[in-house]
Amino acid sequence: MSKSTGKMQRKTLLLQISRLNQLHCRFYQNSSFSSEKTQNFPSFPDNNGDPMYSDVPKPRPDKSQRKPYPTPMKELIRRAKQDKEFRNSQPCRLLEHPPANGLLVPELVGVAHRVYRARQLILSGVSRLIQFIPVQRCRFCYEVHIGTVGHEIRTCTGPKSGSRSANHVWRKGGVSDVIFFPKSFHLYDRVGKSRVVHDDRHSVPRIPAISELCIQAGVDVEKYPSKRRTKPVYSMEGRIVDFESVAGIDEMESNLFSENVNDSEVGVLRDLNLELNDEDVNLIELSTRTLNSWFEMIGGAREIMERYCVWTCGYCPEVQVGPKGHKVRMCKASKHQSRNGLHAWQEATIDDLVGPNYVWHVRDMNGPPLRNELKRYYGKAPAVVELCVQAGAPVPDQYRSMMRLDVVPPERDEADLVA
Repeated sequence: MSKSTGKMQRKTLLLQISRLNQLHCRFYQNSSFSSEKTQNFPSFPDNNGDPMYSDVPKPRPDKSQRKPYPTPMKELIRRAKQDKEFRNSQPCRLLEHPPANGLLVPELVGVAHRVYRARQLILSGVSRLIQFIPVQRCRFCYEVHIGTVGHEIRTCTGPKSGSRSANHVWRKGGVSDVIFFPKSFHLYDRVGKSRVVHDDRHSVPRIPAISELCIQAGVDVEKYPSKRRTKPVYSMEGRIVDFESVAGIDEMESNLFSENVNDSEVGVLRDLNLELNDEDVNLIELSTRTLNSWFEMIGGAREIMERYCVWTCGYCPEVQVGPKGHKVRMCKASKHQSRNGLHAWQEATIDDLVGPNYVWHVRDMNGPPLRNELKRYYGKAPAVVELCVQAGAPVPDQYRSMMRLDVVPPERDEADLVA
């Protein structure tokens, strides 16, 4: 009996010790999280549906493979069959729901204006933040790093990367390296002439896709006019018929010009009444406002994309805003010969509309560079978020897991001791 009671006491004692260790770990994590600067920004769930456990994004392993479909193929086939049956049952009908009928969605007009202004604030804020926080960009690939010294992680895929053991060669970066806005053809009439053909590729201007999305959703830009209808259009056997008067269209189309807009030119913001002044805003306030504008732009763009169609090529970064993708033969990605240079259009995501450009998170700007042996302990974040955090903005809660703030990387002499 004495031996059995001794074993029972040992088991209960070990169970109590394990419970105390669990409570101690929870208390330590809560105290460490509360000691750091945090701020609750709008949460955007990841693909798994939980924004708090989003893993570090990984690039496509094989560039020749098509991008994954945001909507399952079975659902797309079901929608296509349903639309075909509806067209056959009613060959001639009045389109009732915007924006398919050519009218604006009233509740998204204000959202489009906020997104358009937020993009301008981001460009202005990033252009000023990079004067204080250095940005590095590889000479041979698209890798970007936020910090005084580039990292030592061997992930270069540029020319002659094998001779350098995939090490990056760093140079000074700019605004276009921090955030990337792919361009799209501007549509004057998104319903009447919704597709740009190959012969019109030089006569139709190309502007940032997110700006085109805002214009189609209700933002009026003088340089890029858009037709605003007052009556809905008709659909006759799948073709759009507009009985509204088209007087003055030639005069409006004459204002279009074929010059491309340079995303790095922030001089357009001079005529705008922005809230950022050198005398009144310090670095922390500037980074916080820029980060708030980033979340406002991303959240508003997601909301607009639920109603307005945005397309991307399944093999290259090309984006087109409108009911259909364009027919310009400019795709040079995998299997473009079989498509005669045409793009393989599919539904776009927010990462296709706004290039987040994920970078490695640096905990100490004055510390040693990130080492290749410890890369599994490092986290990532969009370059705009990393730039704002390094400038003093609070760490967003939805990027904590992606930045791996709860992981303590070992020292160089301790790497071999970690399982």
